Amino acid sequence: MKLREIAFSRSGDKGDICNVCVFPYNEDDYTLLRSKLTAKAVRDAYGSLVSRSVTRYEMPGTKGLNFVLDGALGGGVSLSLRADPHGKSMQSLILDIDI
Repeated sequence: MKLREIAFSRSGDKGDICNVCVFPYNEDDYTLLRSKLTAKAVRDAYGSLVSRSVTRYEMPGTKGLNFVLDGALGGGVSLSLRADPHGKSMQSLILDIDI
């Protein structure tokens, strides 16, 4: 199944760093997210869109996972040649990961 079937996401940007948060619709799915949605899985999904590291932070109080994608915006909004250099659209790709 695709991640979008059990979770939603939000994202934002600052400079050349994008953060993507994932929250399950049902809190009981948090354990599944923690086991399947690794930093490596996210790194693989974003591929060449991320030039440096992906770091995962767990937020057990809110049952969320926050991924910090360093080097994900082509240098940042004012430096990037991408059609959409903002991190706000980066959340869509994570929801296509198979869980």
